[in-house]
Amino acid sequence: MRRGNRRLDIVLGLGAAALILVPWYRIEGGFFGFKWLSAFPFSADTAPGLLQILQHGRTWLAGVVLLFLLGCLARLVRDPMRRGTLLASLGAVGLLFLSLQGLAIGFSGWTWAISENLFGILSEGQPSMGAGAVLLALVFVLLFAFGLAERGVMKGDAFIVGSIYILAFLVTVFVFYPIGSMFIASVQDFDGSFNPDGLIRNIQDPGIWSLGCIAGEERCGVAWRTLLLAVMTASGSTLLGLGFALVATRTRFPFKKGLRLLTVLPIITPPFVIGLALTLLFGRAGVITEALSSLLGIEPGRWLYGLTGIWIAQVLSFTPIAFLVLIGVVEGVSPSMEEASQTLRAGRWRTFWRVSLPLMKPGLANAFLIGFIESMADFGNPLVLGGTHGVLSTEIFFAVVGSQNDPSRAAVLAIVLLCFTLSAFLAQRLWLSGKSFATVTGKGDSGAHIALPRGLSIAVHAVVVPWMIFTVIVYGMILIGGFVKTWGLDNSLTLDHYARAFSIGFDNGAIAWTGVAWNSFWTTMEIALVSAPLTAAVGLLTAYIIVRQKFVGRNVFEFALMMSFAIPGTVIGVSYIMAFNLPPIEMTGSALILILCFVFRNMPVGVRGGIAAMSQLDKSLDEASLTLRADSFRTIRKVILPLLRPAITAALVYSFVRAITSISAVIFLVSAEYNMATSYIVGLVENGEYGVAIAYSSMLIVVMSIVIAGFQLVVGERRLRRENRVAGTSSAPSVPLGQEKTA
Repeated sequence: MRRGNRRLDIVLGLGAAALILVPWYRIEGGFFGFKWLSAFPFSADTAPGLLQILQHGRTWLAGVVLLFLLGCLARLVRDPMRRGTLLASLGAVGLLFLSLQGLAIGFSGWTWAISENLFGILSEGQPSMGAGAVLLALVFVLLFAFGLAERGVMKGDAFIVGSIYILAFLVTVFVFYPIGSMFIASVQDFDGSFNPDGLIRNIQDPGIWSLGCIAGEERCGVAWRTLLLAVMTASGSTLLGLGFALVATRTRFPFKKGLRLLTVLPIITPPFVIGLALTLLFGRAGVITEALSSLLGIEPGRWLYGLTGIWIAQVLSFTPIAFLVLIGVVEGVSPSMEEASQTLRAGRWRTFWRVSLPLMKPGLANAFLIGFIESMADFGNPLVLGGTHGVLSTEIFFAVVGSQNDPSRAAVLAIVLLCFTLSAFLAQRLWLSGKSFATVTGKGDSGAHIALPRGLSIAVHAVVVPWMIFTVIVYGMILIGGFVKTWGLDNSLTLDHYARAFSIGFDNGAIAWTGVAWNSFWTTMEIALVSAPLTAAVGLLTAYIIVRQKFVGRNVFEFALMMSFAIPGTVIGVSYIMAFNLPPIEMTGSALILILCFVFRNMPVGVRGGIAAMSQLDKSLDEASLTLRADSFRTIRKVILPLLRPAITAALVYSFVRAITSISAVIFLVSAEYNMATSYIVGLVENGEYGVAIAYSSMLIVVMSIVIAGFQLVVGERRLRRENRVAGTSSAPSVPLGQEKTA
């Protein structure tokens, strides 16, 4: 009990600090700049919560202070059950009151008409929440969690209960609140009043829902055009990914290492670079276009700029990801099941079609879902190759930053996009739910996979080999494009693009980063290096709770956390702009909004990787630690984390790479001060500076390759072995698994 009281005392101390020692409202220029210290604590901009009430007339904060003081008094109650009830009740009410006053009172007064009718007009409003308000909100969450722990929830483990509710609170604020704000914005006028006219007008817009292409007209509505493109891309990338996986595992293809290398490149490539490379090949001044024009007299056309070009670029980009998903599933099909089928006189084709392929359904479903969602969210390739055939992601962008300036239209388009992706996400879960595809058990499984049917092998090679060559050519163009002066006009070699982007000079003996790309490059690296460990930490903690803890609502908790995977980046970007541009939380234009976007956008990957790795660890390890009186936090730190190093590394690498290559959400959130590499490259493309854009992209690919290689070098491969130790000796030779000797 003393330890529980010590935790509670620390939390109450943090609550007192939130009210007395730090500014309550948001600091212009950033809290960590500490420029506010000169005016602290008496200025209205920097005053803590107590002085905001006593000196600056913000009396509505008195309710927050009263609830916190009651929480301090509840600490004195001796009966644990009564104390737990009081703490949980005060924590819940305090958090609710703090949230409501933040939402109800804006810069100029009440934001809700009902509040003004009930309480009268406010003489002044309040800025957005700052460090003090955010810290006290977390204190109320912990008071609620510790109260439940005192009542015996989760066997009284305050760390586990606190972690669950902190994670739920953060996901609510940074995933569900922005999405809800986007829905609300679709029925609001510019002054914040309820006005569904914009929603109705945009929902009925024939430019969104027109089925003209089915009726024989030239164009479809943007919704159906995007849906068709997503289905085509998901189908193409899944089939090609399956073909690559079959070639890598079921044939004697001699270049399997090169095949696997091609799977890494699109993951570390900025998303619009494929579109640029295709432009250099098939654009009006492209290499192949000019060659065909000179040899065959074919007039250069614009066939690349439309759905065809976007589809080719997306299949190139997402096929390797489908391959990574499918190769483990293809290898996991039990050879003994295929041998049993042949023993029953089934041929190779019948065995593949009736036994092997059905067992690959989870991988095929996941690969299709990833391709579908990635196509829906893709922004870079449609921007480069779309021409007049826009998709939902680009239409949303132009509705926000273009001449339209129609937030309601952007919200409606984002809702349509979200409905498509969530429908695919739920359909996939329903299709696979209740079905078992297990083929790997604890028993040994000898034998080798059967070879592919001859006709299927020929067909797979006929598709995979040309696609590999095409991919190599595309990436070759990426490298060459940075060394050509003006593609199609002056193809002489030059280093000017790299020099303009990354030149270095000296000013009074100090290094001067004179290249135009250095500012966004260093900003990108800093934000990626901050967000990656946070993403890994949140993801692995969530995985530990899901795998190791049993509590009511665990499935709902897991599904809510995985929801952000199904939300396209474009929707995340728009929703963050609409949610965090005004009180109660204002973060637009800051580095913090970029970091939080990356953390909660990429968190599901860390969760799934952590669940997969943690499922292999026997629960007896945790139980032994807890039996020795270690708490859950110490067990995680001393027992679990050292055994999860590969999963930690994978989460760090993925989070780091995604923070650098992301564009669909970032394009809405960057500012002049915090400009990410991908958005800067998009600006170069829009200005026609393709050489500098490709040079910058090539540099990012090299940097990410070095980082990934460094992580793999540090962690290495995990090798398991069995040893016998002889009494009186420090070690003994290891023997192969399954051949251990008895002492």
